Amino acid sequence: MSTILVMAHVARPDSLDATRRAVARLSQAGARAVISAEQWDDIVAHAPQIASQALRLGVDVSASELTLVLALGGDGTILRAAELVRDAGTPILGVNLGSVGFLAEVELDSLDDTVDRALAGTYRIEDRLALDVRVTEGDREVYLGWALNEVTVEKAAPARMLDVVLEVDGRPISSIGCDGVVFATPTGSTAYNFSAGGPIVWPGVEALLCVPLSAHALFAKPLVVAPDSTLSVEIRQRSAAEGTLICDGRRVFSLNRRARVSATRSDQPVRLARVHDDTFADRLVRKFDLPVSGWRGPEGGS
Repeated sequence: MSTILVMAHVARPDSLDATRRAVARLSQAGARAVISAEQWDDIVAHAPQIASQALRLGVDVSASELTLVLALGGDGTILRAAELVRDAGTPILGVNLGSVGFLAEVELDSLDDTVDRALAGTYRIEDRLALDVRVTEGDREVYLGWALNEVTVEKAAPARMLDVVLEVDGRPISSIGCDGVVFATPTGSTAYNFSAGGPIVWPGVEALLCVPLSAHALFAKPLVVAPDSTLSVEIRQRSAAEGTLICDGRRVFSLNRRARVSATRSDQPVRLARVHDDTFADRLVRKFDLPVSGWRGPEGGS
């Protein structure tokens, strides 16, 4: 029996409506629909019938029992789902209700077909590289975290600048004044990394990315390093500002001066479910509405 967690963006009526439809279809097919405990009250208030159609994650069902997650929202909903099921290795199938939704696989108008595919298991799974992040102060470890898209170190005071040292594999690269630094994965290359001027990296490429933010320095270019490298940034004692660590735009930790943030490839990837055979190039063109008119293809000549 399929056991499928349905994640919603509870602040969006269209996501709540989609959740109602998905749960009803799963229930009618004899599958076990599951709602996260934190979303239960909001979803049941919108659609009371769900209380008799679904189970609660962490109450009636554990994450290890899930076969799939349907995330109905934008990339933020998918990232929240990853927080719940990454350790269990459950794949996530995203249905886009946001503006871009780069992590999402399908659009809302194909929801019914997507639920049917989920029930039939007609999807393949991509393991996406994630980051482990570690914060130390001297010889003391003060924080451990992870991210699918990116880890950012940002200044805590808007009117001040961070003074940091960038390192790769324990060797200094540059000391710069900046607004912050982004450590990203290929999956996250189309997110904050892209906005900060970093390169787009195909998801199949195994690499780590480093992009300084608004750096006051002659050498402050994006870096692409080996997947087994360690990227580090240390806030110098003389820094005008303390820092803030943000993982995937969701999990926040305050950084003191002399704090050291290191990011490495995680042993635990995030698993995304795919139902389409389009290439990453196709997704880039579609999501960013890139101009490709006039293209004649490999057999069409130049």
